[in-house]
Amino acid sequence: MARQLRLSLGREAPPSFDDFARGPSNADAVAAVQAWPAWRDGCLALIGPKGAGKSHLARAWAEAAGALVFDPGSPDVMAAAGRPVLLEDADRRVSTEGLFHLINLAARGDGGGLLLTARTLPATWPTALPDLRSRLNALPVAEIEPPDDDVLEGVLRRFFRDRNIRPPEAVYPYLLARMGRSIPDAAEVVRRLDEAGDEGFRPVTRVLARQILEG
Repeated sequence: MARQLRLSLGREAPPSFDDFARGPSNADAVAAVQAWPAWRDGCLALIGPKGAGKSHLARAWAEAAGALVFDPGSPDVMAAAGRPVLLEDADRRVSTEGLFHLINLAARGDGGGLLLTARTLPATWPTALPDLRSRLNALPVAEIEPPDDDVLEGVLRRFFRDRNIRPPEAVYPYLLARMGRSIPDAAEVVRRLDEAGDEGFRPVTRVLARQILEG
């Protein structure tokens, strides 16, 4: 059976809210992020485990808001003044002094805003600065839970579409019942199915999915 014709579609489109897979596990977080610029004190911490979709959602916001994606190694914190800012991995990649200044800039309410992503709650981030501790304790938080089936099916469909693969509908529930429960797991399954199909000139079906998942 012939494989689907693969087309090169050029540069990958930037993340957007429209292509973000949604479900009960992330609905509240999406609503909280999209509530900008009405965040309390201009800040929001987006919290969730690795592979839950934090970065995609945060980058979609940055694209929509025209935000500066802040480099934690940058000494020029004032470059973030008066504009929306995204700081990823805020619990692991930025100095406490830099974080303190970014939060203060966002709280000025002069058209900016600060979206922080992290795996842990701000109240648990280590700091020896009492003023920063009080600000971290007061940060509004939006939490993404581990992906549910709605989210995983949505990302599977997107990953297949990106590779110009249209598997039978029966493939989706089969994969969801047996694959790992993160977005990187979904990406890896689709990659392996694509490569196995290309090597054997085979369509992506439940039979191929079983062979891939059973190793």
